[in-house]
Amino acid sequence: MDQWERKLATRDTNRVVRPFEWGTDWLNSLEFPSCAAAANGDSAECVSRFVTETLADSDRFFSYEPVRDYRLEGDRLTFTSPAQTRYPENNTAHALWLPAPNDKGRVMIVLPQWNAGPDGHVGLAKLLNRCGISALRMTMAYHAERKPAETKRADYHVSSNVGRTIHAGRQSVVDVRACVDWLAAMGYSRIGILGTSLGSCVAFMAAAHDARIRMGIFNHVSMHFADPVWTGLSTQNVSQAFRGHVTQEELRRYWSVISPASYLKRFQGRDLKTLLIWASHDSTFLPVYSRQVLECFRELDLPHKVFNLPCGHYTTGQFPFNLLDGLVMCQFAARNL
Repeated sequence: MDQWERKLATRDTNRVVRPFEWGTDWLNSLEFPSCAAAANGDSAECVSRFVTETLADSDRFFSYEPVRDYRLEGDRLTFTSPAQTRYPENNTAHALWLPAPNDKGRVMIVLPQWNAGPDGHVGLAKLLNRCGISALRMTMAYHAERKPAETKRADYHVSSNVGRTIHAGRQSVVDVRACVDWLAAMGYSRIGILGTSLGSCVAFMAAAHDARIRMGIFNHVSMHFADPVWTGLSTQNVSQAFRGHVTQEELRRYWSVISPASYLKRFQGRDLKTLLIWASHDSTFLPVYSRQVLECFRELDLPHKVFNLPCGHYTTGQFPFNLLDGLVMCQFAARNL
């Protein structure tokens, strides 16, 4: 299994090692006063102060101006992202709308994994349809149609630029919340979210900050955003750039604003139906980090179900594990949404 996982994880030849950057300009664009420290040349202190301020008021961090230009053409929903960037392609959010007949007001927002193409998780969305659940498959920031021409992969969502990665995480979350707005305006009240890998992290933050989301399926889980990036087999090109600049512990602190660990307690007191999926041979979300999530859910007495896949991160997408994973998620959604 480990050999199969390694073969799949290393088959791409277009990974590049980009230079380390603090990216305080990306944080300045969020208009948090703490980043004024960047003017003094102390970027590390700027990011640290930004993190402290953001964690103290994450509702403000994930707030956004309502979208006013939703466009549904056939099965394609587009709108201007509430979080603008310097890349025109990335400023338009895209989603595939797959309604199910007689869905009884049930809908899932579906978020694929990092570097998923435009067809990522479309099959899963159609499987949800067969279970009587409509699906809105959203493209996260810098992916597929939103990918800047200068990049071959979705590098700008997860990269060695600390501030841009934070900005990208926030952008994907507010885009999800804008999708919730659209679905609510369509009359949907039984709204769930399903995310895989990076999509799982984004889905977690969105669910933590939007009580309209009544169910969450988190497919591959980790407490801290930095840990899979630092230790994952598929992100070695990213972690390599951090060496000599920051430690894993420091990066965990800087990226805590886009980490599930920071928002777990927001699930307390909510009737959020939750499924946590982890893989025993995961080469990216290492099992030690997934078990931390399971332990924290138990310690906080948060209602949840757990499913363990007997495979790895990349092998989850291979038969028969992809079928097993999809069926487990769809059955949970059908029973709990």
